[in-house]
Amino acid sequence: MSSAQIGLAVTAPIIASFALVLYRIGVLQRTGTISAIAVTIAIAAVLFFNQ
Repeated sequence: MSSAQIGLAVTAPIIASFALVLYRIGVLQRTGTISAIAVTIAIAAVLFFNQ
């Protein structure tokens, strides 16, 4: 695994968990949280496999 792939594997869960925390404290709505997590996973997967 390259360093870029390791970075993606580390940052994608951090971004997703941050979205969950924002949902818990009431900043994001459910649809915003789901879309943020889905887009984060999609972008990370595309970038991971294109490296």
